[in-house]
Amino acid sequence: MTTPPETFADKLLGFTLPARSARARVVRLDKVISDVLSAHDYPPPVTHLLGEALVLAALMGGLLKAEGDDAQLTMQAQTKTGIVSLLVCDYRGGNLRGYADFDSERLAALGANPPLSALFGQGFLAITFETEGGQRYQGIVPLEGETLAEACEQYFSQSEQLPTMIRIASRSNADGQGAAGLLIQHLADGEEGRERLHARMDHPDWEHVAVISSTISHDELLDPNLSLESITWRLFHEEDEVRIQPGASLARGCRCSADYYTSVISRFPKSEREDMRGDDGQISVDCAFCARSFPLPI
Repeated sequence: MTTPPETFADKLLGFTLPARSARARVVRLDKVISDVLSAHDYPPPVTHLLGEALVLAALMGGLLKAEGDDAQLTMQAQTKTGIVSLLVCDYRGGNLRGYADFDSERLAALGANPPLSALFGQGFLAITFETEGGQRYQGIVPLEGETLAEACEQYFSQSEQLPTMIRIASRSNADGQGAAGLLIQHLADGEEGRERLHARMDHPDWEHVAVISSTISHDELLDPNLSLESITWRLFHEEDEVRIQPGASLARGCRCSADYYTSVISRFPKSEREDMRGDDGQISVDCAFCARSFPLPI
């Protein structure tokens, strides 16, 4: 039997702990995060924020049961009063993209490491799962806590009623950008006549899994020489069974194209299309995700 190669970066790894009714996803982003961030000259606080968001999008997108062309996870943080007015990331079939809009002057006045509350103020986080069959599920929670990861934990607790722990690490140095994360959940027990696990945040199996998961360090998550399988083994080698589930390969994937935008704009009445034309007589559309401009042949 051929031993499958270990997973290091830009690929999802899933695993389950059957005896603990737990599932997990772990990921490390390297080239993907550099490719996404290179589209804009983001300052360090936004680079850190968007890197965290991309890891979260990959981890949560990896929970989709089907990863076809129509299955998608979208995470959007938005506020009317904060310095970061919009942060959006999505995951579809292993493709990641993300964008942040912010007030550069107000951001510069905050210093090097502003907290989440300073960046967003009274904002909210919307997480939307779209299945391959066309079903759409959305939950909205306040942007509370120190990090986006904490806000996502609140989403799963309130909207999905699943005990969830998320750990995120990021780096920015001479070697470039990098980020990694672990998401682990306690699954509901649906047997008739038994209390559902999602109503038991103090369930002993979940308490055990949460304590073990919390021991993972930032250095371990980011270590390029430590495979994701090795991280899983370090944490849970004492369990009776750990089932590894290799996931999708990850890449920057923006779905913008001149053909797509032409099909959208062509649905507008002719009078409105005329108003869209610039001084050169052309209609151009800018993609915020990849910072490209598309002159349209209409």
